[in-house]
Amino acid sequence: MDRGGDRAQRLEAGVRVRDAATVLHLDADAFFAAVEQRDKPSLRGRPVLVGGVGGRGVVSTASYEARRDGARSAMPMARARRLSPAAAVLVPRFAAYSAYSQVIMGVLRELTPAVEPLSIDEAFADLALAPDGVPEPEEAAAWLQARVAELTGLTVSVGVARSKLVAKIASDLRKPGGVVVVRPEDEDDVLLPLDVRTVPGVGPATQGALERLGVRTVADLRRQPLDTLTMTLGEAHGTGLYLMSRGLDDRPVVTSTERKSAGAERTFATDLRGRDVVLAAVDDVVDEALQRLERHGGAARTVVAKVRYADFSTVTRSVTFPYPTASDADLRDAARRAVLAAGVVEPVRLLGVAFHALSAHAQLALDLDAHLFDAPRRAVVAEHDHVSGRLAVADPPEVATADNRPTGVDVTAPADTPVDDATTDPVTNPDLPDVTALDAADAADRGSGAAVVGRPLGPSPVGRPLDETNARPGLDVEHATLGRGWVVHVRGREATVRFETATTAPARSRVLDLDADPLVLVEPVGVTPPSAVPAELRPA
Repeated sequence: MDRGGDRAQRLEAGVRVRDAATVLHLDADAFFAAVEQRDKPSLRGRPVLVGGVGGRGVVSTASYEARRDGARSAMPMARARRLSPAAAVLVPRFAAYSAYSQVIMGVLRELTPAVEPLSIDEAFADLALAPDGVPEPEEAAAWLQARVAELTGLTVSVGVARSKLVAKIASDLRKPGGVVVVRPEDEDDVLLPLDVRTVPGVGPATQGALERLGVRTVADLRRQPLDTLTMTLGEAHGTGLYLMSRGLDDRPVVTSTERKSAGAERTFATDLRGRDVVLAAVDDVVDEALQRLERHGGAARTVVAKVRYADFSTVTRSVTFPYPTASDADLRDAARRAVLAAGVVEPVRLLGVAFHALSAHAQLALDLDAHLFDAPRRAVVAEHDHVSGRLAVADPPEVATADNRPTGVDVTAPADTPVDDATTDPVTNPDLPDVTALDAADAADRGSGAAVVGRPLGPSPVGRPLDETNARPGLDVEHATLGRGWVVHVRGREATVRFETATTAPARSRVLDLDADPLVLVEPVGVTPPSAVPAELRPA
């Protein structure tokens, strides 16, 4: 009797997938870099890297021009600069990205009220709940792209299918600016030839395990028996991949806007060594995370610590309380415990702390009879190794060790989708901005040879005079007579700036003496629709 086959059949029968392509996935193309090119005319058609500009910086987004040079997101910025030496390197401007994101999400809600944002630049939408009836997917996608372009000047890629899984895969297939509609009868033709790395959840560790089974494509994955996958990858992950290889995903589009987590992380100028130094750094990161937690409920039930070592391996550990708590002391202690559970025995490159299961209400435990609260206040410590993909939960109040890691779920992000060839239009002024200089603070940190144990958030620099301490390439500034522009770099009291906006012609760099020509840091101007650009400056 084939018990494994029976179990697989019951598993497949239990997934109720839609019978029509009504789940839409929108993904803004190279979003951060595209916004920078939109707001900075001299960068249009040029390679752009957005991310950390210090020696330990990481690329958040690479424009398609930079991707053709080999740069990509999550790559160390130093390597990306070597691959794309002509790229403009800019710090993120989240206020600008948020403004564009709100417009894009608003357009999606014009199509249907059932919208589930996944991040600042991507979302799912349920076309089955459109108020005027279910639209044809191709027509909905074309309208969406045209409306986003009309209001923002940006391109988005769209995938439509009967499930979230296939819709998200589809939106990656023809970037940038592509539309892929996968109807149920066409799923196998689309999915089976794909590299197995396109399946969400197949990171380097899982890919290595699957290669040992001879699995390289989704078709290879589908041929694997359920028992083989669960024995190789663990029950949860193996089962998930078994279903995904068949396009079986019945997750609904969830419209809740409830915040799920709040946190902070920091990459250090030099690696941290020693328990005391690491714990001091944890406290500093927790300070920043607590500020964000206070804005999103004030209480959390789970504390997750992330430790990235010098070899780029990353380990996370979590501490879960039996109820949400708003106690700074308890949350700080939990973060420390989680970091120590990671086994801090190697040089540490990055530390992160995140609070999950947020709540506006916290259960208070008064220490009237402390021993009565000992048991319920014990926290569960869980561990997850993002390199090996192994998960374990230790019995409270003991801390799980790095040597005891049964198999579990691999949550390593899938490899980047190959970049389509894209044409570039020359800008009016061909000189590139000199934005490769490291910011002064990072340079000073490296020069001292000492680890930086974080920097306080402090007040916003907006409204303050520009100087060498607060200058970052790409930030918005304003001059009393020259108007708005953006920072290329500042050395001493000499600032290099480009005075241009989305409504002006590309500008060359100008060098100003900050004593004679002071500049003020300002907020981004917001979203400028293409219709607001003078006709003579619009692309042909």
